[in-house]
Amino acid sequence: MSSEGEEPEIIATEVLEHPQAITDRSAARRLALQILYEIDCTAHPPGVVMANRFQDDPPSRKIEHHVQQLVSGVTAYRDKLDTIIQRYATEFPLNQVAIVDRNILRLGSYEAATREIPINVVVAEAVELANMFGADGSTRFVNGVLAALIDDEALRQIIPPETGE
Repeated sequence: MSSEGEEPEIIATEVLEHPQAITDRSAARRLALQILYEIDCTAHPPGVVMANRFQDDPPSRKIEHHVQQLVSGVTAYRDKLDTIIQRYATEFPLNQVAIVDRNILRLGSYEAATREIPINVVVAEAVELANMFGADGSTRFVNGVLAALIDDEALRQIIPPETGE
């Protein structure tokens, strides 16, 4: 704090640059995580958050489609996902888990439930998100919780497999 007549202290900030996403799905996960984070922090409607985000920095149609699938899926099944996540993240109530970690777990759990992507890829991508956006310890936490819950029968029942009919 500065006294009268003294110059205010300037606090340096640092912008962290993340490596470019290798695949469209990885880019979509990053963007979906940012949107889910905002929704969780502010309770803004998902459609509004996505529209604002896409307007500010329009992604390709393919990435936008993946983002919409992820965000709508996580928000539609959030309560069920949270119930399963809480079984394996027992240290704290889920509302006390860091917002970014909570949403990485939701995203990874949702992707695991859809069975569209191999589980090892789901976990690796979630750990990468935790490494980029989480705090110290986030990668271990996310890895441990996802590794434990991927075999939960309730997770497989959230989204029934498509029958092809």
